[in-house]
Amino acid sequence: GIWGVPVAGVIGSFCATFLLYLFATRQGVTSVSSLLLAGVAFGSFAGALTGILVFKADETALRDLTFWTMGSFAGANWTGAELLGGFLLVAAAISARLTVPLNAMLLNEGNARLMGHPVERVKGGAMLAVACAVGPAVALSGVIGFIGVVVPHLVRLVTGPDHRFVLPCSAVLGAVLLIASDTLARTIAAPAEMPVGIITAVLGTPVFVWLLARQHTGNRG
Repeated sequence: GIWGVPVAGVIGSFCATFLLYLFATRQGVTSVSSLLLAGVAFGSFAGALTGILVFKADETALRDLTFWTMGSFAGANWTGAELLGGFLLVAAAISARLTVPLNAMLLNEGNARLMGHPVERVKGGAMLAVACAVGPAVALSGVIGFIGVVVPHLVRLVTGPDHRFVLPCSAVLGAVLLIASDTLARTIAAPAEMPVGIITAVLGTPVFVWLLARQHTGNRG
């Protein structure tokens, strides 16, 4: 029924996160670099599975799947919003408890341990928060790129690196940009609806390149 897709998304999110955690953890220590590399590999595998679904789909399912891969709010409903809201509250609660140890880890993991923070538990908690937020969101709206990459960097330019401000401000700014992008998508293609993922990609790519160039210039300076 209507719960099928969001529940499957949540289960898939937790399973993928758990497998990534197992792969990147050795002797109780989670390697961030291994986590990133494994994430790339898992992403490619998931893309292959999506390709199989596209190949097997009929015309109606193919259209829905195509819109899902581009990111769209066309299928938004209150049932999905209720499910997503519950998981977002869990993710927000976990994130709120991680702000101080994440600030300590900016120095490096060794210094964070010396300050008494359980670094490995913090990593696990951060992954759990991400799984709670991303799984149901992607299941309901599809793949909307660049918001999660660009927004935190823009926030850091204003607030600095303190996670007590970066995390909540990123959530608010991300929501505002998504609403603005969706409004623009509906306006451009009216009376049809352009997938919002197209708008975020078009707008986010130059901003992301500018951020990379700015960071590169700062490092040289």
